[in-house]
Parts: sequence; structure tokens; C-alpha cells
Amino acid sequence: MTPAWVVSLLAMMLGLQPITTDLYLPALPMLTQALNGTVAQAHLTLSALLLAFGMSQLVWGPLSDRFGRRKILLIGLGAYTASALGAMLSQSMLQLIVWRVVQGAAMGATIMSARAIVRDLFEPLTGARVMSQALSGLGVMACLSGPIGGFLAGTFGWQITLLALALFAAVLLGLVLWQFEETLQQPNPDALQLGQLSRTWWQIVQHPTFLTYSLLGSASYAGLFTFLAASSFVFIGVLGFTQREYGLVMFSMPLSYIIGTVACRRLIPRLGLERTVVLGAALSLLGGVLMVTLAMRGYQSLWSIMLPFYVFMFAHGINQPCTQSASVGPFPKAAGTASALNGFMMMLFAFGMSTWLGQAMDGTVKPLAYGVGFWCGVIALIAALSLGRRVFHRAPA
Repeated sequence: MTPAWVVSLLAMMLGLQPITTDLYLPALPMLTQALNGTVAQAHLTLSALLLAFGMSQLVWGPLSDRFGRRKILLIGLGAYTASALGAMLSQSMLQLIVWRVVQGAAMGATIMSARAIVRDLFEPLTGARVMSQALSGLGVMACLSGPIGGFLAGTFGWQITLLALALFAAVLLGLVLWQFEETLQQPNPDALQLGQLSRTWWQIVQHPTFLTYSLLGSASYAGLFTFLAASSFVFIGVLGFTQREYGLVMFSMPLSYIIGTVACRRLIPRLGLERTVVLGAALSLLGGVLMVTLAMRGYQSLWSIMLPFYVFMFAHGINQPCTQSASVGPFPKAAGTASALNGFMMMLFAFGMSTWLGQAMDGTVKPLAYGVGFWCGVIALIAALSLGRRVFHRAPA
């Protein structure tokens, strides 16, 4: 596999996550009404998917360390395609939630494998640059998901947005079958033994590098998830946007993220990994403070939400490649398990945020702003406490 092919395939694998969450967001109010659901149930179609996504990685990770990445990818993508078709045919919110749970569990195999593949092939510093390239591709897919979802929902109905997910997964499944070569050179025959697995988990979760970067990445993703879970109800329900107009908003949002991933590739050779992450954390805090300040002063408009969020997404584009690569870096022989624990933490944070949003949405922009602002503060605090002293008392790595 050539480097360009690896990056392209990684982009599609990682892109399955924003496509799964973003493509159907313009249809969320529509399908909630069509299936006689509530706002809390609508949030559950997203939060339950992400909880299953996070928890499933705890299983997929050791399995991939034992049997290899390719087999896990094939199983996961096959199950994802089938569950997306089941979601499309749902006749009630309960059925949709169940199928989304299966879909989230299947998605976990793909995302976990992608992160582990980076560690299989690259050392941490190079891996961060490769990850930033793949996440730039993810950003492009996230850009397209909103407008495509808005067009499909507005033109053909909410079911077609879910059919589109099945088609994307089927294409990705075909590519893996066609030209993906196994990257795990030495499978671990003891990876599934309970005693060995428990010791590996404990070794990973107490490692300061894993803990610091995983907490940072989880907080950064939770800020993004807050926007994803609340934005359709805010823009369509509060600000009166149509599905297509909301799709265009979602198109613009990942552009700043893509620019952030490009900046990440330029910053790492100049500043080192830790200084780059501290800079990203500072920008996250700036975006959060701006959003909360405008909301507290009573502003409810497109620009009072999006301008601060563009700053946050630029910072997210810096934070994610660094944290995802660095958190797995110390564990070359357990990359799948480490990637799984990292993904589980991210989804646990997101699920907690979704639970709060289901109760906090009050017909204003404030819950969205306060949620993003909270996680921006957490990002800055973790960076200051865990990385700040090391960064400013020695030369860049």
C-alpha cells in the first residue's frame, strides 16, 4: 500500500464517524415528527449510537490485537451496512434507536482500526502528521455531509439520509476487500486472556501520556458533540432556518477544522507536539469565552454562534491529530487496546453531554453556548495542569 493510498483509506475510515453523525442531522427534526418522537428520543438516536460506539471499542481493540485489523474491519463494515438499512426501514423511534445502537457498535470497529493502523505503520511524531492529513480528508467529508443531508432530507425525506450511510459503508467495505493489506505484523496471542487484558488496560490507563492526551481529545470532541447534538434544534427550531440552510451552515463549520489540521502539520515541526497542543487549548478557550459571552448578552444569531465556533473548530483541528496519535504512541504492542480506551473515553464524555442537553434545551442558544464553553474551559485546564509546566521549562520536543 502506498502512503497516499493509506492516507486516503484512513480518511474514509475516520470519515465514517462524521458522516454517521452529521448526514442525518438536517433530518432530525423531521424524523422526530414523522415517528412521533420527542426531543429527548431524538438526542438518544445520537447519544446511544455514540455510547455503543465507545463501549464496543473495548471489545474490538483486543480482538484486533489478536486477529489483525483487516478481519475486524470487514466484520464491522458489514454489520454497519446492514444496520444502516435497518435504520432506514424503522417504523418507530424505538426501532431507530436500536438500529443506531448496532450501527454505533459496528462503527467502533472501523474507527478503532484506523487509529491502530497509524500506530502500526508510524512512530508517534510522524503518526501525528499522517493523522492530520487523514483528518483533513475527514473534514472534507464533514463539510459535505451537512449540505448533502439537507438536500436529501428536503428533497426525498429522512429515510434517504440513512440509505446514504449504508451506501458509503458498502463502498468502503469493497475497498478494504479489494486492496487493504494487514498492518499488524505480530498478532498478540494473549490479547484476549482476561488476566493479560486487565494488566494491559491498567498499564494504559495509568500512563500519564495516555491519560493527558486522551482527556484533552475527549474534551475537545465533547465540545464538538455539543454543537452536533444541539445545532439542528437551535438553527431550525430557534432561528428558523430550513433544512437546506442548516446544511449550508454545517458545510461551513468543518472548513475551519480542515485549516486547523493543515496548521497542525506546520506547527509540529516548529513547536513540537506539546507546545502545539497548548496553543490549540488556548484557542479552544478563546472560542468558548466568546460564545458564552455573546449568549449571556442575549445575542441569538447565526454569527454569534458560528464565529466563536469557527475558532473552536480551528483549535479542534490542531488538538485531534496530536491527541489521537500521542495517546496511543507508548503502546506499539497494544495499539488496538489503547486506541479502544481512547475512543471509549471520548464517547463517554459525549454521552454525558447529550444526557444533559436532552434536559437543558430551552428554546434559546444558551445550552449550546454553555456546553461548548464548559468543554473549552476543561481543555484549557487539562493543558495548563498537565502540559504547561513541561512546555515552558524545556525546549520543544
